[in-house]
Amino acid sequence: MKKLLIAVVLVATTFTSCLNDLNTKPEVELTLEQLLAQDPDAISGILSRLYASYALSSIKGPGESDIDDNAGESPFLRGIINLQDFTADGMKNRWGDDGLDQLTTTSNWDENNKFFRYLYNRIYYTIPQANNLLAVLKNVTVNDQENIVSEVRFIRALAYYYLIDTFGKGVLATEDNIGSSSPLPQANRQELYNFVESELLAIEPKISDANGYGRANKAVVQMLLAKLYLNAEVYTGTPKYTEAGTFIKKVIDAGRYSLAANFVQNFSADNDQSTEIIFPLIADAVNSQSYGNTTYIVNGSLSADTMNLDDFGATSGWGGHRATSAWYGKYCGGVTDLAQLQSCTDVRSKLFWTQGHTFEMADYKKWTDGYPSVKFRNTKSTGSSTSTNFSSTDFPLFRLADAYLIYAECALRGATSADAATALGYVNQIRTRAKTSTINSSQLTLDFIIDERARELNLEGHRRTDLIRYGRFTGGSYLWPWKGNTANGTSIPANYKLFPVPFTALEANPNLTQNPGY
Repeated sequence: MKKLLIAVVLVATTFTSCLNDLNTKPEVELTLEQLLAQDPDAISGILSRLYASYALSSIKGPGESDIDDNAGESPFLRGIINLQDFTADGMKNRWGDDGLDQLTTTSNWDENNKFFRYLYNRIYYTIPQANNLLAVLKNVTVNDQENIVSEVRFIRALAYYYLIDTFGKGVLATEDNIGSSSPLPQANRQELYNFVESELLAIEPKISDANGYGRANKAVVQMLLAKLYLNAEVYTGTPKYTEAGTFIKKVIDAGRYSLAANFVQNFSADNDQSTEIIFPLIADAVNSQSYGNTTYIVNGSLSADTMNLDDFGATSGWGGHRATSAWYGKYCGGVTDLAQLQSCTDVRSKLFWTQGHTFEMADYKKWTDGYPSVKFRNTKSTGSSTSTNFSSTDFPLFRLADAYLIYAECALRGATSADAATALGYVNQIRTRAKTSTINSSQLTLDFIIDERARELNLEGHRRTDLIRYGRFTGGSYLWPWKGNTANGTSIPANYKLFPVPFTALEANPNLTQNPGY
């Protein structure tokens, strides 16, 4: 059974709204030295607590929250799905919640939207926790210290990466400015980018390649570097595709990972056995319960009104999330109705529930409009399961198929570190695994890659970032159902490429300024 090590809790004192005090010292029952004297493995529990901040609302249980926000709505992963997938073309949510409704229709965004606040607060919960531990580790000696420090720096860098991508500005809090008596100055996107790049480059040669499943290792660091460089032109104005290709090639060439023979295993309750997942966020129905890990994806995509919940290992369906034709319409050359979708051989096209639902989403608030995605499920890939209240399916934040597609995109964008022939081979491996037709070199284009990323990676927290990188998110050149709050889609303003800085953050730190257009 998958199990988080949660023997020790590193807790920061009150974190309200936008974390008024980023310099809070950790409250622990004992000093770290005393903890280590009693339990040499205590550092493992503290480290696991940091990893858990990406998937859980609190290790105290799914009804508790480490921050002063709703325990069910505010977990980090839930924020990524809300802001990356529901704002894009593939997925829509029907609940009509204040805030979530604006995300799913990419309209009327402002700094008071609670879902922007949730992610911002989660980012600035994880960062101080990492800073606190790094500060302590300067004064103690633990086994495997350099590797542990590298992991903590990665966890912090990952949080900053999401800050760069979503809000583009914030404060640069590190272990070196803990205890500052005045609000920290604002750091812009370039400054945050430079910090994350320097951190990842510094730890890449130091972090162990042997860290196990659920922990950052060398490939995980290289993968984040590749993603940072892949989007560098968006983040800084300077393309870094050769650098992205260099690091993604390291991930691939190491040979540690291989495509899972069964695509669905990557999204099933036994996906900890997948050969493809490079870095997961852990979920377990008993030991790591949350309404914000894959429970949100699985249960949110099910409803007893049109589906048998036991088929997907769930005890409840929340009837919220459905895909649009902008996703399932991309299979087999572009399908336009249910009959064409059903005749498509691509195994990924079969991961939509069609019975009782309509192909087009005429009303995004109507459950039967659009096809729910059953890509994620709480059953094992063999089909066996025991239905549970919470999901045991880990979230594959990084996996090899994404690495292959990043390599191919780098080759097409002129990276000297990637070549088209190798890229074609990687793409065709993905398509062969999906039991769909392979392509030739003339078909390998950037337009093809952005669509293949939708077919392969949708609902995995990438789509908004991908569309922005391809110049398809804002404006009216690429439309999808309910973009701009119209059924057929309409143009949205360019400032939507960044989310507004939450009002609570601006209120807490006078050095912060709002993003343009809000």
